[in-house]
Amino acid sequence: MLTLAAVFTACDKDQNEPAPQPETTKEFKYVRLLVSDEVSNQISFIDPFTSKVSTFDGKFPLANLYATASGRYAAVLYQNQNLVEVFDSGLQSHTDHIDEMNAPKWATITADGLKPTHFKSKGAESLIFNDNDGTLSAGNEAEFNKAGAKFRMIKAGLLPHHGAMAQFDNGNYAVTTAPAAGASPNRVQIIDKNGNLVHASTLEIGNIHGNATDGNVAVFGGFTNSAATAGGVLVVSASGEQRLIPNPEGFGAFRLANVYYASSAQKFIGFVATKGAYLIDIKTDKITSIYAGSDAFQCKVDYAGKNLLVLTLDGKLRIYDLSTGALKKEGSIISPVGSTDTYKPVLEATAKFAYIALPSSGEVYQIDLENLSSVIKHKVSSRPVRLTLFGFENNAAHGE
Repeated sequence: MLTLAAVFTACDKDQNEPAPQPETTKEFKYVRLLVSDEVSNQISFIDPFTSKVSTFDGKFPLANLYATASGRYAAVLYQNQNLVEVFDSGLQSHTDHIDEMNAPKWATITADGLKPTHFKSKGAESLIFNDNDGTLSAGNEAEFNKAGAKFRMIKAGLLPHHGAMAQFDNGNYAVTTAPAAGASPNRVQIIDKNGNLVHASTLEIGNIHGNATDGNVAVFGGFTNSAATAGGVLVVSASGEQRLIPNPEGFGAFRLANVYYASSAQKFIGFVATKGAYLIDIKTDKITSIYAGSDAFQCKVDYAGKNLLVLTLDGKLRIYDLSTGALKKEGSIISPVGSTDTYKPVLEATAKFAYIALPSSGEVYQIDLENLSSVIKHKVSSRPVRLTLFGFENNAAHGE
């Protein structure tokens, strides 16, 4: 009888215990974020898996931040101070697992081109366009932690201008050119790694801005003429061929000033805040709407290049599947944003979370993409205005 009573008591206790709760969604173990501030030199380094925030001393406020293609490093550009530094996450990918090579730290390499502005990265190479002298700075990751290392300067005879460039798989670069010093770029030519001309421009357009490449083709946003009455994108092949894809009928006097390439979806996307986000199909030479509206202020491809995220002034986030262009999810995630605010919230995303740096609160919101109401808030600096995502969407360590 005592044995039976004990059994029934144990069963009753099991029935009354609360059911196990599902584990809270966590970010991939090796994803990292870097944040810079409007008014202070502070650089914030976030490990979202552990929610740990570390701080590092940068050289100046308002640093522009860009992840390298390898995922290990982030370039830190002090545009007005003619300086580039590199931050080392310490993480190195071996495809199936990640090694922790060192603690997060500043790498030793620097660059000192005049007004470093446009940044691109492919493989182990990082490339910077220096607006005030028309040069390129190139750095290889094998040199990033060597004492006294500097980016290599490439002089291609370009006049100073607000320029852009793209790296091709064959090692050459597509670079913008301007008709006069300080003028808006209106052509694209192809040079080699030493700055020598490989393919001259064959098309003149107007006010080029924004570009991306898949390694074989580069797409540049711009106007179709110097009068800036209509827009389109200039498509430049590594072989030197160039053609123009016009904006959709009725688009008006606007250009797609930002161009992205989504690697997994193998799609080009153009964005301008006044008109929204558009799919650029280089196979059919057509530009079609993904989100048409004048209220989008952030548009980003997620880290893997599968989805497009659009954030509008009303605080609503929209997530699109780039393989189909279909809207997957939408919801309000932040308070409404003033259209005249100089520094608006900035957005990045992985497959699991969206990250938004909010200048007004000094926080980075980590928003669960499966449940948009689930938010983790990371306190960083007083006015975070720049954000980049780097590291790896991977949980496997060495030996696992």
